[in-house]
Amino acid sequence: MRARYRAAGLDEKDLAAEPFEQFERWFTQAAGSGLHEPNAMILATVDATARPSTRTVLLKQFDRRGFVFFTNYGSRKGRDLDGNPHVSLLFPWHGIARQVIVLGTAERTGRAETAAYFRTRPHGSQLGAWASEQSSKVASRAKLDQLYAQLAERYPEGADVPAPPQWGGYRIVPRSVEFWQGRENRLHDRLAYVRAGEGWTVERLCP
Repeated sequence: MRARYRAAGLDEKDLAAEPFEQFERWFTQAAGSGLHEPNAMILATVDATARPSTRTVLLKQFDRRGFVFFTNYGSRKGRDLDGNPHVSLLFPWHGIARQVIVLGTAERTGRAETAAYFRTRPHGSQLGAWASEQSSKVASRAKLDQLYAQLAERYPEGADVPAPPQWGGYRIVPRSVEFWQGRENRLHDRLAYVRAGEGWTVERLCP
């Protein structure tokens, strides 16, 4: 299988001064292009024995501090991050021949920030966060559904559901952010912002 990329290139003179503004430009374009869940990103972590694992998570917030997602802290990813905060994020926007690759470190968000986001989640998703001990073994789907039903009885629609203590956010603070634009003949454009003190430098990478 081969795809031919015909998109316009990415030139240094067209970049924003810092990566978060450039990401906002590309994210807005990805969202407007009709891509399914453009906020889906692949998170790569490494455990204490240096074994990597990847999964797809959803970006929920971003600003100049970093990229935020939420999860169960007791999950595999949470345990990995507790032991090794160095991570990689990948936004795979294949439909527009673009990728964004972030290298950085993860830090937990504060409980106030977690609670504020949790209140915006649909009621069912709030209950799901309580019902699932993410990544742990469960006897059956029926058991999971039973736990959910018990929570739905305890917290009916409209009730105030608190954020579980084992659930919260991570902010990925980047040390580099690469913008990848597919080009013809596999001569893709790869421009990476690299942290330099309080600012950023831009490097062009060979495809």
